[in-house]
Amino acid sequence: QLQFVESGGASVQSGASLRLSCVASGSAVNDLYIGWFRQVPGKEREGISCIDKGNRDTIYADSVKGRFTMSRDNARNTVYLNMDSLEPEDTAVYFCALDRNYCLTIKTMVGKNWGPGTQVTVTS
Repeated sequence: QLQFVESGGASVQSGASLRLSCVASGSAVNDLYIGWFRQVPGKEREGISCIDKGNRDTIYADSVKGRFTMSRDNARNTVYLNMDSLEPEDTAVYFCALDRNYCLTIKTMVGKNWGPGTQVTVTS
């Protein structure tokens, strides 16, 4: 059964950088369309990045474009989210999951096989 486990969340100050990891088990990451999502209490979970299987094409939400970079390490069966220039508005629980809609667009991302999430807190 496909499962994801996220790690790397922390409490940091504005302007800092973090790298989140998402380890997959039960399937190879290069066979999957995988997204990063985040959720703030009281708000809907939103897709922020997605990586295409095979060719590694990535897409990003406008709110993180230019600051966040998603990548994949097939040997480690892991996807990453490098986050630079963090802002208080980035505070959320971050999840990785399959994207049911094949990473076509950010707005159409729908997650499946959710990991437990990792908390990122950014203070000013």
